[in-house]
Amino acid sequence: MTNVVTLTVPSRIEPLEARIAALLGLFARERRIGDDVFWLKENAELLNILECTGLPVAPEALAVHAGFYADAMDRLRFFPQYYRFLLSLALDLEDLGMPGQEAGRMVAFAESEGLAEAELSDLQRAEARRLMTRRGVDPVRDAGLDDRLRAFASRTKTFALPNKKAAYELTHIVYYLSEYGRRDPGLPEAALQSMHFAGLTAFLDQNADLLAEICIAMLYAGETPPPVWTAWLGQETRAFGVETGEGVALNDAYHEFFVCNWHAAVAGDDVFRKPISAARTRFDRAQRPAPLREISQAMLAMEQDRSGDWDRMKHTMAPQLSETTRDLLSIAAESSSHFGAFFEGFARAGRS
Repeated sequence: MTNVVTLTVPSRIEPLEARIAALLGLFARERRIGDDVFWLKENAELLNILECTGLPVAPEALAVHAGFYADAMDRLRFFPQYYRFLLSLALDLEDLGMPGQEAGRMVAFAESEGLAEAELSDLQRAEARRLMTRRGVDPVRDAGLDDRLRAFASRTKTFALPNKKAAYELTHIVYYLSEYGRRDPGLPEAALQSMHFAGLTAFLDQNADLLAEICIAMLYAGETPPPVWTAWLGQETRAFGVETGEGVALNDAYHEFFVCNWHAAVAGDDVFRKPISAARTRFDRAQRPAPLREISQAMLAMEQDRSGDWDRMKHTMAPQLSETTRDLLSIAAESSSHFGAFFEGFARAGRS
């Protein structure tokens, strides 16, 4: 009788520098074309992560962007509406090791044209300032900007409710005020609590994209995210699937793949642990439940019986929820000292 033993051999993972070079090549050449605004977005995000984390980038790996870099000034003149993307790309390329001084010329052009004056929001003005001050230019000159950003971040009620737009804006406020973790953002205690509230909402929604950004912001602000959140993010990061082929759709989870690995880098963990080829590739995340919707529907149905007291409501709500959702809600409550205050706002009880 013969015993057959089957060995599962894991996919070979290249060294980190090689994986990063493959990612740069993939996003520069294989997913979209350079005149597509989504090409600008994807490549700007990847380069920004590499620049602010200090991950190793071989000088030759940047060569895939040599053509873009050579034409960057002309693109800025023709597409000034995309100046933040274009500046971000050029600045990060130079700061990662691309030889040249195009970014300084582009910043000077953006200042002379008053491009930052076209921004309607404080967050966009903060981004423009963050980019252009890297080459010594402050296009905003607004002494009250930081105070307004901190005031927005300190309104904790905003973040006790599901509001993805506001939560992403909160994270970017921290990124800009902290110079991506390079300095103390000077956040009031209320703003730190806002991050905990936003994180609880993202965790209950099982939204790894948003939760990763929130955990990064917390780390940049000197806060420690609950270990339950970071452990779950690690699990989700490892669970990404990649599919390669000429016809694969690109409406994928690439951004979630980016920010989950960004969080891993900031937390000191391994990053981009996937086999990446130079061919067209899509990134898929694992399917997840949507417990936040179930919780919200159960609470809405309670009408006048709804209360902001978590100790009371956890028993009242339990029969209305699936076992999976009950368990997740319990884990969220036990993992955060901010949960009671969060739930009081989340419940929206006693409002006329």
